Amino acid sequence: MKLFAGLGNPGAKYAGNRHNIGFMAMDAIADGHGFAPWRSKFQGEVSEGRLGSEKVVLLKPHTFMNLSGQSVAEALRFFKLDLADLTVFHDELDLAPGKLRLKQGGGHAGHNGLRSIHGHLGPDYARVRLGIGHPGHKDRVSPYVLSDFAKADQTWLNDLMRGISDGAVALAEGDGPRFTNAVGLSMAPPKASPETPKAKPAETAATETPPSTQADARSPLQKLVDRFK
Repeated sequence: MKLFAGLGNPGAKYAGNRHNIGFMAMDAIADGHGFAPWRSKFQGEVSEGRLGSEKVVLLKPHTFMNLSGQSVAEALRFFKLDLADLTVFHDELDLAPGKLRLKQGGGHAGHNGLRSIHGHLGPDYARVRLGIGHPGHKDRVSPYVLSDFAKADQTWLNDLMRGISDGAVALAEGDGPRFTNAVGLSMAPPKASPETPKAKPAETAATETPPSTQADARSPLQKLVDRFK
């Protein structure tokens, strides 16, 4: 069994925030793979289903971002899972919008949700870092992450969510490269090979010898006979 936890803040007020991209990823996986309806548990919402051969629990903590570790730790203990079974999806200021990176362990880089999980469980869990870009100055970070995605972001955001759903089976089965490749294909689908252009009618006609210029193979006698027909 695996536990996927997406970080965000509860309530309609925050639903479209950049800080809630982890919640969006959980919804994309649940919708794309026919998971059970969301239900209240572990100070959050959970949905259960299967990704390939793995049973997976999706978790959206409702403790608010700064206390995410309470909900994640409670779920991990309930299912008797190890940190190796946990993957956390979160917004990442240090990645350009639409970029995704899979990381194992490491620091929390000031992210309050990760900081809380570190405090309850330690750092040795996997993270899916979801790029939202940086506002340019640290004083603008809080209003930036707590603002909704712009309309111009919707195209790449939808592509990213589709890629996460497409690659979710690979992630659950421990194949990180196949997961990130699925996301990459969704963000930049391969272009179709151009077809060999067909010759235009005028070009085709130009290669043919006009009837009036074709060589006359008749004998002098046949030409004379033809004149009096």
